[in-house]
Amino acid sequence: MKAIIVLLVPLLFPLVSAQTFHWGACPKPMVQPNFEVNKYIGKWYEIEKLPASFEKGKCIEANYAVRPDKTIQVLNVQTYKGKVQTAEGTATVQDMREPAKLGVSFSYFTPYAPYWVLSTDYNSVALVYSCTDILRLFHVDYAWILARTRTLPAETINHAKEIFSRDNIDLSKMAPTDQQGCDGPI
Repeated sequence: MKAIIVLLVPLLFPLVSAQTFHWGACPKPMVQPNFEVNKYIGKWYEIEKLPASFEKGKCIEANYAVRPDKTIQVLNVQTYKGKVQTAEGTATVQDMREPAKLGVSFSYFTPYAPYWVLSTDYNSVALVYSCTDILRLFHVDYAWILARTRTLPAETINHAKEIFSRDNIDLSKMAPTDQQGCDGPI
């Protein structure tokens, strides 16, 4: 078993090079109590995030809408190298007893990834976390501070980071998203 691990780990590093990974299992943060997905629906702008290979641009936003089948349409938009890029996916509540633990997928061929809303006031800020264990050896995680506007006050961002840290989520690689010059022509 150890030989397999030694051989597999170097092969996995390129897959997570633009992500944040840590040894051991995923942390188990608390999620938003009494989460109401209908209040969460709408447009959210990315304020800060842990590195994600699928988000390299600027002006990043996520738009959520309920579909007739009660799944949630996820439409992510970013500007990368002067071009607008979109990615459409589907989110679902994975367990009705914990509605803040959603799953999201951007392809029929990929399983749903965790999309946990740790905290939100629905009107200004939301903290989202995703973590996947890899062979129970290490985990890849993502964290986002989202807002209904393109900016947030520094004290709101600092408070958001305190919430993540309280749940042992390492934010040492968290970086701001460029939201400058986003409302005009590209």
